[in-house]
Amino acid sequence: MTQPNRVSGGLIDRARTLSFTFDGKPYQGHAGDTLASALLANGVRLMGRSFKYHRPRGPISAGSDEPNALVELRTGARQEPNTRATVVELFDGLSAQSQNRWPSLAFDALAINDRLSPFFAAGFYYKTFMWPAAFWEKLYEPMIRRAAGLGSLSRLPDPDVYDKGFLHCDILVIGAGPSGLAAALSAGRSGARVILADEDFRIGGRLNAETHGVGGMAGADWAAQAVAELAGLANVRVMARTTVLGAFDHGIYGAVERVSDHVPVPAEGKPRQILWRIYARRTILAAGATERMIAFENNDRPGIMLAGAMRAYANRWGAAAGRRVAVFTNNDEGLRTAADLRAKGLEIAAVIDSRKGEEVTGSAGRLGLRAVTVRDGSGRTRTVECDALGVSGGWNPNLHLTSHHRGKPVWDEAIAAFVPGPGGPAGLLPVGAAAGHLTTHGALRTGAEAAAAALADLGHRPAAFDLPEAEDAPVRVTPKWHVPGKGRAWVDPQNDVTVKDVKLAHQEGFRSVEHLKRYTTLGMATDQGKSGNVLGLAVMAEMTGRSIPETGTTIYRPPYTPVAMGALAGRSREKEFKPTRLTPSHKWAAEQGAVFVEVGMWLRAQWFPKPGETHWRQSVDREVLATRASVGICDVTTLGKIDIQGRDAGAFLDRVYANTFSSLPVGKVRYGLMLREDGIVMDDGTTARLAEDEWVMTTTTANAVPVFRHLEFCRQCLWPDLDVQLISTTEAWAQYSVAGPNARRLLEKVVDQDISDAAFPYMACANITVCGGLRARLFRISFSGELAYEIAVPTRYGDAMIRALMAAGEEFGAVAYGTEALGVMRVEKGHVAGNELNGQSTALNMGLGKMVSRKKDAIGMVLAQREGMVAEGGLRLVGVKPVDPSQPLTAGSHFIAAGKPATAAHDDGWLTSVVHSPHLGHSIALGYLRNGTARLGERLRAVNLLKKTEVEVEIVSPHFFDPEGERLRA
Repeated sequence: MTQPNRVSGGLIDRARTLSFTFDGKPYQGHAGDTLASALLANGVRLMGRSFKYHRPRGPISAGSDEPNALVELRTGARQEPNTRATVVELFDGLSAQSQNRWPSLAFDALAINDRLSPFFAAGFYYKTFMWPAAFWEKLYEPMIRRAAGLGSLSRLPDPDVYDKGFLHCDILVIGAGPSGLAAALSAGRSGARVILADEDFRIGGRLNAETHGVGGMAGADWAAQAVAELAGLANVRVMARTTVLGAFDHGIYGAVERVSDHVPVPAEGKPRQILWRIYARRTILAAGATERMIAFENNDRPGIMLAGAMRAYANRWGAAAGRRVAVFTNNDEGLRTAADLRAKGLEIAAVIDSRKGEEVTGSAGRLGLRAVTVRDGSGRTRTVECDALGVSGGWNPNLHLTSHHRGKPVWDEAIAAFVPGPGGPAGLLPVGAAAGHLTTHGALRTGAEAAAAALADLGHRPAAFDLPEAEDAPVRVTPKWHVPGKGRAWVDPQNDVTVKDVKLAHQEGFRSVEHLKRYTTLGMATDQGKSGNVLGLAVMAEMTGRSIPETGTTIYRPPYTPVAMGALAGRSREKEFKPTRLTPSHKWAAEQGAVFVEVGMWLRAQWFPKPGETHWRQSVDREVLATRASVGICDVTTLGKIDIQGRDAGAFLDRVYANTFSSLPVGKVRYGLMLREDGIVMDDGTTARLAEDEWVMTTTTANAVPVFRHLEFCRQCLWPDLDVQLISTTEAWAQYSVAGPNARRLLEKVVDQDISDAAFPYMACANITVCGGLRARLFRISFSGELAYEIAVPTRYGDAMIRALMAAGEEFGAVAYGTEALGVMRVEKGHVAGNELNGQSTALNMGLGKMVSRKKDAIGMVLAQREGMVAEGGLRLVGVKPVDPSQPLTAGSHFIAAGKPATAAHDDGWLTSVVHSPHLGHSIALGYLRNGTARLGERLRAVNLLKKTEVEVEIVSPHFFDPEGERLRA
């Protein structure tokens, strides 16, 4: 295992040899290598295949802008597709595979597409697969799906952990080249909180790739010295391997830190990647610039790459793209590449300078470059044998983040590139090459100046920063976009967009930059247009006879580079996909063998099976019968609880509820109905008045957060003049329903106050104490139709409270009941819940029209009176029972009159909630029926077309149990 293209120097650690494989073949590299640099050092140029034509491809860049060298890393569950070999940090044991090829990289059967390229020109997908129509499903779609995509997934669960975090700083510096380091040093020395983030694993940017000196020392050494100083400052956080992927509102930036991508397996307790949300008061964009290609016939062969990348491989990684190198350039960067490579002992076959009228017109070599054809200023052509060609067409500032707030780039004629224009994220200052300053001195100067301006803006005194000496040679670019020819010249190599494709788009009328992008897929590859955008725009400008700034440019959106789905998800997967709340009685309920169900984000006991019970309904029936016969206890902590206080709390409630609350006496509870602006019911619940200016609102479990958010909006935006304060106390109180004929007798054993019917009547409430002095709240309200109370204690005492209640109820045969039994009892009583509050129900639908007060104004009052909402024959809440008690009912079944077809035209409503009533011995249901109040006693069909059931039903009152309410007032 030799490294034939390894040259002297570089910043790699040659004392540490690392072994890795590519397509199963073993190779060696060194610590500090990337996968791409190690492969090049081993003489491997072919690393991938293009997306559409499957043409052989090698790396053209040395950074995150790489469009070609996309590989799959690792094996098994950790397999990772579409990773840029140019940024993969080499580690011992790394396994990499090429992708988008079959059966091998050297022989790819789908390369036949290249032969068929006339059929796959720009926009072919809009013109093909249209006829015959029957072919689409059976032939075209399966074929396209089989060919689509680049890498492959293992389809196994990712074993690694991803995390999220939050950071705050005064100044965020994005990019750690010369401008970023100068900005960070200036800001850090001033005492400001600074975050310096760079996507590379070695800080320094182009200073690590060039031979220029800075401050009398090598650029890489100056960068290392600057990093050491920054690392020693307590107010500075240096974040290598961190890509700032997007600029969002209010100075927030998203960043992905690759914590463990450079090791085979993350260390114990360490995440693979962290998605950071960074809050920055000011931001300095020092993202550098990306070199661009010059298009010519067959300019995509492995071995043809950007001159700056070729220079970086040699100077930083000690790797040569080839032993005999040619350079094609329109600026002095190409000459610099030739000089640096010659100094490394490489043979320079030719320097082709377009400023002298010279140009490369074509290349040869099937799986790698063998020669280029050169035409001189007099039109004569010659063949230059070479195994590598460095191309430099100028540099494009990496201004992507400035576009994330709709900032429009502007054209800078001096460097023939777009630079950041007006607009963009507030507080963002582009510097260095990202702002069009392409010299080392210009980068250092603008970085320091931007830091001083940001510091002064924030009230900090800028520290002294003496600019080190650095090269400041004027940048001269004579644009050369493409070489005319008959063959295909590649503009966007990953998506196989050619100069001919751009010309075809013009010919077919797709001439605006937005249409050009979508018709040809120019700039839609993973590099976000870094490789080909400006080049494609230049070709379109030639075709239209306009200048490039007149032609315009598309702008960019997050993410700056591709982001793993795992990083976006963080820990939100499997059981942690969403937060799980446990009720205060959860431990006790688990001890009883409870079966749990997710309700919102809570785990609630669904039922409590006992020995000998083989079916869930046996447990539920027992709980219902025992509760109605004596007493049952249910944890209702999950209901939303909102404390509302203030002088104007009553008036506030009048405005958010359809019924009146300001008249409610202290010590009383009232049922409330809350409407949306459009008059539809948002939520229902009870609100208790514990003191003159203290109220407690209870909401449904599912709407606890939406209702609180709604109330806050009303308080802050609609009526900021009202003296009202809100706080959500859902998690602060453990609350239990104690229901049944013996509920009072049970509670008298734990409550310290008199709760007789005379002292504590139906719908009473009070602050009380229990168990000899523990503060608590008691509400005499019922959801089950029984004599019932809800008792609340601070959450920390919730577990002790359920145990105390069950102990106190032992002599009465008290049972714990779950959500299923609760649902049965509420349907028996005719109480509406989530199934009835479905986002399209009105108070009139639910039979609660009289609760909507006409004596006051409230949210939703006006639109609740719309003609369609108050129509006499509208949907009304009804009870439903089967004519044949042995037949079960199915929720979602629709009411169809006898003799009518089961079609939408004959649909009279539907069953919302269905339960089995152990008291009645058969299924019962609630439902919405057209003109339902007037149709009691009528027989209809309950038809469910999905489950293919049909049951004859009788329409009855929704109050199946204790319709007069005598039991709950006992």
